[in-house]
Amino acid sequence: MTRILVDFLYYTGAKGGMESYVREIFSRMPQDGVDFVGLASRQMMALDNSWFPGEFVESGIDGENRIAWAAGEILAVGRAGRRVGADLVYSPANLGAWGNNPPSVLTVHDLLPFRHPEYIPAGRAPALRLLVSRAARAARRVITISETSRRDIVDILGIPEDRIDVIHLGGRAPRVAPSTREAGFVLAVGNRLPHKNFPALVEAIALIPEPQRPRLVLTGSHGTDPLRPLVERFGLQPWVSLREWVSNDEIEALFSEAAIVVVPSLFEGFGLPVLDGMTHGAAVVCSDIPALREVGGSAAIYSAPTASGLAEAIGTLIADPEALASAQRASVERAAAFSWDRAAVQTLESLRRALD
Repeated sequence: MTRILVDFLYYTGAKGGMESYVREIFSRMPQDGVDFVGLASRQMMALDNSWFPGEFVESGIDGENRIAWAAGEILAVGRAGRRVGADLVYSPANLGAWGNNPPSVLTVHDLLPFRHPEYIPAGRAPALRLLVSRAARAARRVITISETSRRDIVDILGIPEDRIDVIHLGGRAPRVAPSTREAGFVLAVGNRLPHKNFPALVEAIALIPEPQRPRLVLTGSHGTDPLRPLVERFGLQPWVSLREWVSNDEIEALFSEAAIVVVPSLFEGFGLPVLDGMTHGAAVVCSDIPALREVGGSAAIYSAPTASGLAEAIGTLIADPEALASAQRASVERAAAFSWDRAAVQTLESLRRALD
């Protein structure tokens, strides 16, 4: 029996895409011949972790404390792996152990701190570059989620291509068919980091004339939403609803009801909301950047990541019901090319390849 320690020091229940990633992967993970042990943050131990196919050991580390998290990656992960007799450590969230005892596999979602350090708040980019590069170079294998990110890992970190496995993600599977799909309902989801480019989306809604202006729901803020002053400045309160972190049931309902999902990002490693929107049959408008083109293919509507570009793309779909319905049908067809079940199998294959 192979024992694999999975590094969840970052997991707090409020980290968005990287937490969705591991929940989807491990809820489908084949268990033949593998014993998984999770190294949990303090916050994670209070959550429902029934999706994980193994037992947990508590690290005592505060996953919301970035310094404690980083120090834990350097000092605690390898030590915990040795303590539980792990044959391999798997770190699924960009940061990981610096040593090779036990050997490790690391998922690098993107290289934002290298490509666009200006989007990283509070001068954290240098530390993140050090942490990511050391963990990636120490790992036996690196998993990434797009060809776009693979090229960055080769070009920037110098990791040989034969040590990198590209594993595309899947979409959030609809639990129920949409009961209503409001033609004028636009959804966007994500944190308020600068590269998500949500101010441009709010301004785009203001540029659409009132008779055609859609209702925008924008989820994912923590505490005081930095977009609120912008909404108030444009007088968009009747049209724009700023939501904090919402439950899985709420986000499921929103994706099922939205006519259009918008992903205005300036940079992404994959762009999971593109696929989530498509899986639920929404038309998708997104920035014309490489990673989002890799996911959206010919089904998405691409736009310059500017207020005027986004307004034109959204407004055109709102004004043309046939074009909107066609984009929604194309979304469903495109989403069928991606699978969380396949991603789970490929992840286990990568872990076993590291041990081989």
